[in-house]
Amino acid sequence: MALRGKESFIYDESKERMPKEEREKWLDQRLADIVEYAYKNVPPVKDKFDKAGVPPSEIHSIQDLEKVPVTTKDELVRLQRANPPFGGFLTVPINKLSRVYISPGPIYDVGELDRSSAFARHFKAAGFAEPGDIVINTGSYHMVPFGLLITDALDLLGVTVIPAGVGQTELQVQIMHDLKVTGYFGFPSFLMSIIKKAEEMGYNFRRDFSLRWALGTGERHIQMLRGIFEKDYGIEISQMYGTADVGMLAYECTEKNGMHYNDEDAIIEIVNPDTGKQCSPLEEGEVVVTLLNKIYPLIRFATGDLSSYTHEPCPCGRTTPRLTAITGMIGDHVRAKGMFIHARELDEAMSTFAEVSKYQMVLSLSGHKDTIGLKLEAKQSVDQQTLSNTIRKRCKEVFRLTVDDINFVPEGTLPEPHKKFVDERWK
Repeated sequence: MALRGKESFIYDESKERMPKEEREKWLDQRLADIVEYAYKNVPPVKDKFDKAGVPPSEIHSIQDLEKVPVTTKDELVRLQRANPPFGGFLTVPINKLSRVYISPGPIYDVGELDRSSAFARHFKAAGFAEPGDIVINTGSYHMVPFGLLITDALDLLGVTVIPAGVGQTELQVQIMHDLKVTGYFGFPSFLMSIIKKAEEMGYNFRRDFSLRWALGTGERHIQMLRGIFEKDYGIEISQMYGTADVGMLAYECTEKNGMHYNDEDAIIEIVNPDTGKQCSPLEEGEVVVTLLNKIYPLIRFATGDLSSYTHEPCPCGRTTPRLTAITGMIGDHVRAKGMFIHARELDEAMSTFAEVSKYQMVLSLSGHKDTIGLKLEAKQSVDQQTLSNTIRKRCKEVFRLTVDDINFVPEGTLPEPHKKFVDERWK
């Protein structure tokens, strides 16, 4: 696909190409301001600093954040349960918010953060979403933020949006064909499912469809699919990284050599998960985020995702650091089908089944799709089919994802203790 000149891919010249020294001073000042504000207005932040013996006046730079312990996802869930709904982090009355989202955990997420411009910046950086484009948005509009946020961003860019949401593959094929859709947002694996369904219906996707580009998120195997999309179907692919808790954190430009930090909205660190100390360039660590937003100022929030970063200059001219890739996860949770599943959610789902003595979730790839399996030790007398159906229904209720396979194994197969999650997707 022919791309325009790189100059046209900049959304905000003053921010994206800010000189490095100026950027560091700008971020350090914003960090000092948000830390001081959060300490005065957010009880959990004050408690964290006081227990660490760190006054906010000691935080002058990103390096100084090492003095403050991180806040994990599990800790955020506990804080929200103890002090619902936002754990004490919200600094305005809840009825002043325009939206509230709910992500797995469950975690309540603030919809008041201005994230749409960050997503618009990514579309622009990738060379996507020009006036005249017709874009199908398959992000979820149900409880989680991405569907609405992407629609807001595309509205800023002046394109036509089809808010399709997830599922109904055959209908998505018809929509994309009839409306001559040129752009796609959603999971790369779902786009591949749409393409395969179109081929089953007798279409030649490259010939019969108008799709030129796709922006993908939520799946680590996008790199595996990128070559297939671009070579076989002529679809230009770009990726972004973010979470429901903190929004869009990094995005690819046309160079596709890493994902530029979105440091207008957040301070991003890569830290050693054992020590909380910041990592060197190209050293793997956990992505930790400080939100630069006074409505919901999370300080050193640990995402659970592993990555590394580089300061090497990018030919696009942007001066932010770049994440190299999302390389894995840590903690008592996994990401499958674009959603987090926490160990406590698995425990909650299985706690009602006394006939099951041990259980383990196994994640694998089936072609281009994530597959969720359960390995169960259960009483021999159970009706396995009936129990499987009931377990699937319960899991869907608790963590909003479908369990694809349930495998009953003999007692003693799972060791004691055993891991709650086994991820076989990247072996």
